[in-house]
Order: sequence, then structure tokens, then C-alpha cells
Amino acid sequence: MHGHRDELADALRESKLVDEHDDWCGEDAHLWFLGDFVDRGPDGVGAIDLVMRLQEQAAEAGGAVQALLGNHEILLLGMYHFGDTEVPSDFGPRSFARSWEINGGLLADQDALTDDHIEWLSTRPLVAHAANHLLMHSDTLEYLEWGDSAEEINETAQEILAGNDLAAWWDVWRRMTTRYAFRGPNGAEVAAGLLDRLGGERIVHGHSVIADQLGIHPTQIEAPYLYAGGKALGIDGGLFAGGPCLVVQLPWEPED
Repeated sequence: MHGHRDELADALRESKLVDEHDDWCGEDAHLWFLGDFVDRGPDGVGAIDLVMRLQEQAAEAGGAVQALLGNHEILLLGMYHFGDTEVPSDFGPRSFARSWEINGGLLADQDALTDDHIEWLSTRPLVAHAANHLLMHSDTLEYLEWGDSAEEINETAQEILAGNDLAAWWDVWRRMTTRYAFRGPNGAEVAAGLLDRLGGERIVHGHSVIADQLGIHPTQIEAPYLYAGGKALGIDGGLFAGGPCLVVQLPWEPED
């Protein structure tokens, strides 16, 4: 979403998950967000507020709304907690403030953060399963540095995010910025290996914009990108660059 709160609401409305007032109307549907609510767009915290409200409304209606953490949420939280404190590094000056600014961080989002936002974000999982799919924000194997199962990965990450170890926080941010693990001639094998370890029949991820994968402009994207021998599904349409906000029903298969 990258701060495009209204475009997100429009996409959910088109999918008949919210009504004209941006309230949940999806009944018992289960909806997952794969992260990157903030940065690069005008209202990242507004997008978070929308999802938090929909989570409550969906639960009351017998449905469910859940969200993973993206690397930009780690950056937002790191900026909030550590600001321009230098990260111990052999590679020159590093700080969350510097990376936050470089990556499209907006002061309005920092100013709008409340304790409720911080608590909610800090307790979101990094990986999850839904409809026998493995959901993750980043198309990377770095998640395995935190555990050998989804539960262990999430538990380890949440312990880090509940603490104040700057180096450990930075490591989460750094690892989640990596990408393209499932590309290339060995992509299907790599994806299958990850699924064998963490479970699921197919990986669904954001992070890497589909247009960058295909070498086209985001405005040309109309559907998610199935690749790696059908083992990986990329759903980041590049909304911040003019692409669509994709709401994908699982299981998804390309049209003939």
C-alpha cells in the first residue's frame, strides 16, 4: 500500500470487502495484508488505522483480517525507537533515520503514531499460512535465520521487536530488504525447499514489484505474477509507482 490509504480502500471496495463508508462488508471472508503500509505515500498511518478497524469489524462479522510486517514497518518502528542513533557497522554510518528518509519515510507518519499503533505493529507476525499457502512479505530466505518453523520465526522476531537491541533490530530490517530468492533457473527448487521447511503448497509474497520482475512499467500490471514453476506468487503491483493495488483470492491461477 505504501501510504496510499484511499487507493487501498477503493481496491477492497471493488472486491466487495468494504462498503461505501470503508467499513467491513466481507462477512466471513479472511483477508491478509502482506505489509508495507507506510512510506512513499501520503497516509501510511491512515492505512494502518483502516486495517486495524477492519480487523475488529471482520471479527465481529465472523470473518478475519490479519497483517504481516513488511520491511517498511520495521523501518518505521526502528525510526520511532532509535532515530539517528548510529548502528554498529563496519560499512560506514548507518542509522534508522537515514534509511527511513532514503526509503520514503514521511514525518507525518511518525507524528501520527500512537502507543496503540506501536503495540499492534510490534505484535504482527512475519510469516503465516492461509489456504495452504505460505505468506511472507519479502521474497527472501533470510526468514530462516530466525527459526525453522513459522511459529519459531514469529516468536524470535517478536522478542526482538519487544526489546531495545539496536543491532538486532537493524538485522531484521537488513535481512527483510533482500529479495529475488525464487528467481532464475534454480528458483523453483529454492521455493520448493522453503515450502518443505515451513509448509504450504505455494509462496505468496510482496516486496518485489512485479513490473521490476518482468521489465515493464507498473501501469501495465493487471494480475499477480506466478513464477518459480508455480511455487511463488508475487502480488506487489507497485501502487506507489502507478500500478494497481492487487487483492488476490487464493488459490489463484492465471486465466487461459
